Amino acid sequence: MSDSPIAVEEHGPELRHHFASVEQQRDAASLGMWLFLATEIMFFGGLFLAYLVYRMWYYNEFAAGSRSLDITLGTVNTMVLICSSLTVALGVRAAQMGKRMLLVILLVLTLIFGLAFLGIKGVEWYQKYAEHHIPGHSFDASDLAKDYPQLPIDQAHDQIYFSLYFAMTGLHALHMIIGVGIFSFLLFYAWKGRYTPEYHTPVEIGGLYWHFVDIVWIYLFPLLYLIDRKR
Repeated sequence: MSDSPIAVEEHGPELRHHFASVEQQRDAASLGMWLFLATEIMFFGGLFLAYLVYRMWYYNEFAAGSRSLDITLGTVNTMVLICSSLTVALGVRAAQMGKRMLLVILLVLTLIFGLAFLGIKGVEWYQKYAEHHIPGHSFDASDLAKDYPQLPIDQAHDQIYFSLYFAMTGLHALHMIIGVGIFSFLLFYAWKGRYTPEYHTPVEIGGLYWHFVDIVWIYLFPLLYLIDRKR
């Protein structure tokens, strides 16, 4: 029996045992995230389709509901998310270059933007609560009929608009909360120096998720806030 040592390929602790190389592990992680995002696109796509169909059926009610939203807060939130996409992209680049402190700073900024978005969205929802525009037994859209007397408005149809508004923005906010959790995890390990030019896959995958959530809002903003501002 030979006593010669068996050659073992050296690799870092980040490589899982069922992958042959770090590159293969990164490719598998990217493919998994893209497949997940594809299912998310179909999920949000159903809501977008429902919105467009009901908008064609009940144009007046959807126009009045859209004009009741606070376009200033919606615009600020859009700018906040665009800025967060920038910090995420710069963060991925910092991880690729091995700039640990810069990565930490950019992840912190991304979290601040994400929390700011959720805070502003909470203010918007509270406004709708104060105006009794939350679907349910206390729903009251009589103020919309008063503000837009030229539009014949059926409150039952307007309740459909606000049901879709809260479903779509609420689901988006849930994804933002998950994104904040993911980036908190990334920040913790970035602070510990886990990510290097050779291994930064989690930052890239987390960035893909964050960009997807931002893109969804880029579609939600004109659909909910802008499309019915002018008849």
